[in-house]
Amino acid sequence: MSAALFFTLLFVVLFFMYTRFRDQKAGMLNAERGNQFLTENAKRKNITTTDSGLQYEVLMKGEGGEKPQADDVVRVQYHGRLINGEVFDSSVERGETVVFPLNRVIAGWTEGLQLMHIGDKLRFYIPAALGYGYRSIGKIPAGSVLIFDVELLAIE
Repeated sequence: MSAALFFTLLFVVLFFMYTRFRDQKAGMLNAERGNQFLTENAKRKNITTTDSGLQYEVLMKGEGGEKPQADDVVRVQYHGRLINGEVFDSSVERGETVVFPLNRVIAGWTEGLQLMHIGDKLRFYIPAALGYGYRSIGKIPAGSVLIFDVELLAIE
């Protein structure tokens, strides 16, 4: 192996290790802030906390009826933001609905949507452990608590 190739590979490995360490460190700080947020949020009277740590509040009641199961395909509209208010994704802002298998999304969504009836609109407060954990995804920093306003439109 040539010296240039060796040093290139060494640089790539060290860079990968550095960025992973940086994400983990930032993720731990975000998780600490998020845990403080969730602790205070849980004290609000309209917040329900599940055994997993998912928090939710009812924004609008639907007509009732069936609830989706983990293996169902659902149609929703949603608005996602961080605890600082920064919007990272919103089907509402794009003016579209989204269809997906419920067992193919983050754990907080899979659990939360199974609590909903068609027509319900809930706000989920998703701890990092039920979201993307300690890795950054797009505009979402590692260790972030995610806040989603989700309206269940249909079970497909």
